[in-house]
Amino acid sequence: MPKRPKRSSRKTQDAASKAAVPHFDANVFLTSAGAGRSTKNYRARKTILRQGDAANAVFYVRAGGVRLTAISRQGKQAVVALLKAGDFFGEAALTGQRFYLTSAVASSDCAIARIELDTMIGVLRDEPKLAEMFLAFLLVRNVKIESDLIDQLFNSSEKRLARVLLHLANFGQGDKLQAVIPRISQDVLAATVGTTRPRINLFMNKFRKLGFIEYDSGKFDGGLHVHSSLLNVIIND
Repeated sequence: MPKRPKRSSRKTQDAASKAAVPHFDANVFLTSAGAGRSTKNYRARKTILRQGDAANAVFYVRAGGVRLTAISRQGKQAVVALLKAGDFFGEAALTGQRFYLTSAVASSDCAIARIELDTMIGVLRDEPKLAEMFLAFLLVRNVKIESDLIDQLFNSSEKRLARVLLHLANFGQGDKLQAVIPRISQDVLAATVGTTRPRINLFMNKFRKLGFIEYDSGKFDGGLHVHSSLLNVIIND
């Protein structure tokens, strides 16, 4: 009597089924174009989205820097956040917010990924790796927002400026101190700190004389160097 062919085990079938499912790579998803997502390069000072635009996508900074700003009805402008590669923005669209509350402007030449709202919701639901990455970003963003609020309520303009400069230099984020900050103007720093340009100029000159920062006179927009000694401004009353 001929032998019946052996049936494949459940484990073998499950393994084959898993092998048939393409591996999800969060980095590839966020840095390439595809269904429900696109990529675009922006030159410095170009607008990526405007305050009041329909909130229908989430954005990811692939390279370069982005500045988030808000303008009041009276025309007063404030810098809400300074973003770098690896950051998201426009994420409030996921909460059902109909319009963006801030504008996004390239602070340097940058590459941006745009993920349609439905696509982003689906991938957060189905792909744990991307969901974990996104959650980590939100937690860091939340801590920074709380720190910024405390800073604004209790610290002087001088301390707030020192803190912004250290943040821009990636101080205390686990990486080597990024000493050079390219192309950031005193006007942008004033809008970020919440003070006037003359006061920013006063503090920057003071920091330079004390050896906390370095930049060429008249060439501030070209870049500057920040030293860890700037922490003394925050630590000392």
